[in-house]
Amino acid sequence: MRLITLVFLVLLVLIQYPLWFGKGGWLRVHEMGLQLQAEQKINADLRARNDKLAAEVKDLKEGAGALEERARYELGMIKDGEVFVQIVDPSHPAPGTPALADTAQVAKPGGSAVTPPATPPTH
Repeated sequence: MRLITLVFLVLLVLIQYPLWFGKGGWLRVHEMGLQLQAEQKINADLRARNDKLAAEVKDLKEGAGALEERARYELGMIKDGEVFVQIVDPSHPAPGTPALADTAQVAKPGGSAVTPPATPPTH
């Protein structure tokens, strides 16, 4: 009797193995479901991006406002009669100009450069 129970138990385990770990098993189906959800989210994001790009193309083809906006912000263009005013933060030097701490030489009127003294002279 004990042998028959053991044989049935082994057969039960052998039958259950493909159900859980086989090619079409529960774990594989669960894993594929998670992959499907991830791919659907990626597709939804890409679809939203495509819709946004399509709307932008439509605006560029049909409307002058989008063209003007791009010309102003991306190319720095202005209309005739407009004045361009740029406000610069005084704590940040303008691009291309050295900061006061970075200057190592001071130009003389004659064209030669002189290194400034490290400490002011005392009299």
